[in-house]
Order: sequence, then structure tokens, then C-alpha cells
Amino acid sequence: MDLRISSPTIPLSGTSPTRRISTPAIDNNDPGFATALKGALHSVSAAQNQSTGLQREVQMENPAVSLEETMVAMQKAQIGFQAALHVRNRMVQAYTDIMNMQV
Repeated sequence: MDLRISSPTIPLSGTSPTRRISTPAIDNNDPGFATALKGALHSVSAAQNQSTGLQREVQMENPAVSLEETMVAMQKAQIGFQAALHVRNRMVQAYTDIMNMQV
């Protein structure tokens, strides 16, 4: 997933009295932040569902499912969830900071 943010360009020379911010061309193939976040949350949810299914199969003593595979799936789901939680916390903090700004 590529989440690069392109910054608008502002001329640094003070020769022109008006400064314009050039906006990059809109690329319809480039997903926005909301789409990328939604995809990441779906990915975390899928990892958690896979982990739960593998745990259930291990508990039912299915010989086709190994304990190692289940433990790796559980760790992937946990890491994904923790990353999503950190992103959520930073977004809430940024929102709080913006709302507390003096105008």
C-alpha cells in the first residue's frame, strides 16, 4: 500500500506579489485516504477472521491445520490490530488538536 503525500509547490522567491499553490492533477486510479484506510481495515478484519478460524480448527484437533500456522496467523492479526489502533489514536489526537486551535 503506497500512502505517499505529495505536497503542493509554493514558489520561494518573493518576486511575484501573489503566490499560487499548484494542485496536482487528479488521478482517478490513485485511491484517496478514506479508500486506503477502508482497505487496511478490511485487511485487518480478514486477518482476524482467518486467525479465529485457524484457532477453531486447532481446538477441534484438525490434523490439516498446524499449531505453528495458527500462531503466525494470530501474531499477524495482533500486529495489524495494534497498527490500526495506533492510526486511530493519532487521527483522534490530530482532530482534537485542530478543534482546540485558536482562530
